[in-house]
Amino acid sequence: MADVTLARLGVIAEQRWGLFTTAQAATVGIARKQLSRMAAAGAIERVAHGVYRMAGAPSVGHETIYATWLALGGATAPRADTGVPALVAAGTTAATVHGIGDFLLDELDYIVPARKGTRLPGVRLRIRRLAPDDVLPVDGLPTLTVERTIADLVDLGTDMSLVAGTVRDAVRAGKLLSADRLAEHLDVIGRRTGCEVAADLFELSGIRPEGFRGD
Repeated sequence: MADVTLARLGVIAEQRWGLFTTAQAATVGIARKQLSRMAAAGAIERVAHGVYRMAGAPSVGHETIYATWLALGGATAPRADTGVPALVAAGTTAATVHGIGDFLLDELDYIVPARKGTRLPGVRLRIRRLAPDDVLPVDGLPTLTVERTIADLVDLGTDMSLVAGTVRDAVRAGKLLSADRLAEHLDVIGRRTGCEVAADLFELSGIRPEGFRGD
């Protein structure tokens, strides 16, 4: 029976970084009390509120980001009417997932299509309407694209020297796929602020990305 239970959980966990939630376990007939007993026996490990890792499964980098996404229902929530996942890593959280920038993650940031509450500490949920090309999966986690992430950092009022460092990291790693797409996102912010955001940011970064057609 124990082997069957572990096999059921394993099927779920192998889809998402070796992790699963209590809600997902319930769909295959495994109750919370049973999970508690399995955790006490060392068969699974609790990594966040309502989220467990299979024993022996490797821990992914920045596991808290992925575990929190699961705890918030990211794996089961229906997509927005635009087809975008209901929970998307954003801001410094997205930058960390992409491996660009140098940020201290004192808060995990996700975008949702409609109002959503949470009691999880250190989590910010922002309502934004995203287009499908604003999002891509990074190791299976729905995340703002690099271009959209950088613009999001600017929009949040992040220190521009830190954003410039993020641009440098993205360019050097070959992760900034469309400088003009980034400029389009930044121009939207510029029209609100009256600043030449794209040109100023690229100048501050000391890098003129290939393909940027700005003056």
